[in-house]
Amino acid sequence: MANSNNNRRKFMATTLQSVGLTALGGLLWSGYADEAKASPLVLRPPGALAEDDFLKACIKCGLCAEACVNRDSNRNRDGSQREGTLKMAKGGDHKVIGTPFFQPTDVPCYMCDDIPCVPVCPSGALDMKSLINNGTGELDINLAQMGLAVVHKESCVAFWGIQCDACYRACPIMDEAISLEYQKNERTGKHAFLLPVVHSDVCTGCGLCEQACITEKPAIFVLPREHSTGKADDHYVKGWDKKDQERVKDAEAIHTKNERSDKEASDYLNDEVEY
Repeated sequence: MANSNNNRRKFMATTLQSVGLTALGGLLWSGYADEAKASPLVLRPPGALAEDDFLKACIKCGLCAEACVNRDSNRNRDGSQREGTLKMAKGGDHKVIGTPFFQPTDVPCYMCDDIPCVPVCPSGALDMKSLINNGTGELDINLAQMGLAVVHKESCVAFWGIQCDACYRACPIMDEAISLEYQKNERTGKHAFLLPVVHSDVCTGCGLCEQACITEKPAIFVLPREHSTGKADDHYVKGWDKKDQERVKDAEAIHTKNERSDKEASDYLNDEVEY
């Protein structure tokens, strides 16, 4: 009888411990999930699907990060291995745990020609097809859209009149992704500004410019494209752009005439009528 009571007590104690550990695990995971949701500004590897689709597809295997750090070109001059670009998120990183990301200020993407991180992805979270050059049929890192570089003019010393082209020189697609625009310095009347201009249709978001920036906190930085680009409504069309014309060829006609159009300005100008 005593033996039976002891077994019952052990069973109850084990059950309560299991329930407690499960609850604690749930609380921890909930905290990490909330942490990740609160920080949407994360840069993913080349070829990554849209963030929501990426998170559904990524199995958190770490093969992309392993391929990144083990690439042949990832060596210092003395032959020692450098830190890889891709990191796997852990608790406290403010990102979904176990998913790959990179921080350009620490280690940017070095735009490897063979893009070793993408072919090893077993789940399709990194879409290799999106990086295939239609002309050559081969992988092309220049097609990557990891993010978009943004220039903060107020802290960029080039906009002060100080000559600096660090980001321009660091860009692997120089004169295409980043170009320098010459403007007269009206304050002095003698000097010229050399202003960095980012071209969104070419920039891959590698972050080499961000790492190269000379300011204490980079005046040029990479953000995910959904947070660094705007979008005009569909009824705005560039008349000189054939692609824009093609986009709206089947759209319904837009009518801008209304009852106000038939009135004279004097009909409502001083009558305090609101439109």
